[in-house]
Amino acid sequence: MMMPMVPRGGGCHKGVVYHILRTMRVVIDAVPLLVRSAGVKNYLFHWIAHLRQQAGASVIGTFPPLEDLGALSHQTSVAGRWRTFRGLAALALANYTPLPVLDWMSAGADIFHAGTLIHRPPRRRLLTATVYDMTCWLMPELHPAANLRAERSFAELVRAAAGLIAISECTKNDAVRALGLQPEKITVIYPGIADSFFDPNPASVADVRTRYGLRRPFVLFVGTIEPRKNVDALLDAFAALPSSLREQYELVIAGPSGWARPETKARLQTIRYLGYIPEADLPALTAAAAVFAYPSLYEGFGFPVAQAMAAGAPVVTSNLSSLPEVTGDTAVLVDPRSVSELQAGLSRLLESESLRADLAARARLRAEHFRWPECAAQSLAFFRKVAGKP
Repeated sequence: MMMPMVPRGGGCHKGVVYHILRTMRVVIDAVPLLVRSAGVKNYLFHWIAHLRQQAGASVIGTFPPLEDLGALSHQTSVAGRWRTFRGLAALALANYTPLPVLDWMSAGADIFHAGTLIHRPPRRRLLTATVYDMTCWLMPELHPAANLRAERSFAELVRAAAGLIAISECTKNDAVRALGLQPEKITVIYPGIADSFFDPNPASVADVRTRYGLRRPFVLFVGTIEPRKNVDALLDAFAALPSSLREQYELVIAGPSGWARPETKARLQTIRYLGYIPEADLPALTAAAAVFAYPSLYEGFGFPVAQAMAAGAPVVTSNLSSLPEVTGDTAVLVDPRSVSELQAGLSRLLESESLRADLAARARLRAEHFRWPECAAQSLAFFRKVAGKP
């Protein structure tokens, strides 16, 4: 919206100079919302929604155009079949033909915020991007070849960007080190946690317990089953617990089977493996856990851990990457490469109800730092700075 600034005490008259505040326009690559995705999809869905709540859809556009984001599902597109087809077709044209598709579809924008699926960004817009993590660079052996190719292409885009958002100080520092980026080019803006994770309704928690047959107290892991998540170490650590604890508690693992090793998939059949859990059930399932265990080898932020903190589930997690930054002193931190440390951390929490209550209470307070409205406000300030608009 354009707002004329009238001098104090004066009306509009001939010769008055008006200062026009030009409207900023940002187009965000939303292609991950059309495909199967976990953390990035979660981030984009809530981020775009809250940016639009604060700035309006006239300021925050998407590629492909998505006026309505629909419902969040990590397994399926947030758009209908026809809009999904059109969006993916536009991506293919943009990536694999000489047509300047993204220049056309971002016409009038000041900034194009790109993602890893964009190979040829628009040439006539300022370019920005979010750096989520550097795991493909630091732990390439844990990723399929397609992921590594996408990250190598994305690195060229990142180097050409006018400004970057990193979702943690850890991610920023790793990007500077791995890609040789200038630190001043990167702004750290923490993501938010969906409101539904803060104090879920007790009736919903009871309902989830019943529907998933969770009769005993349980240790919960949520995440895609892939080598980086270190699920085998969690299985080993739980098996090493005293029999009295294993009789009292069960291990519950939830998440889609990504590129897990065949032997890991086979081991999942020996415990309570729930597979993919719909987004609507995750807050109650997380709140129902006696302990949330997440021995990941690397995280750019760690949504499952932050969500567990908000839901009041005491956390045992890794002392590596961004996880100490996110949890502070509100979790039991262990070396995820040590099964004995992980086993000891689980035992410490499971054997002490008072420790669990203390960590849960403090974690809820810390989780308040990760709210989407604050993330959106900081992101809009970032975009204004890059665009050179007050």
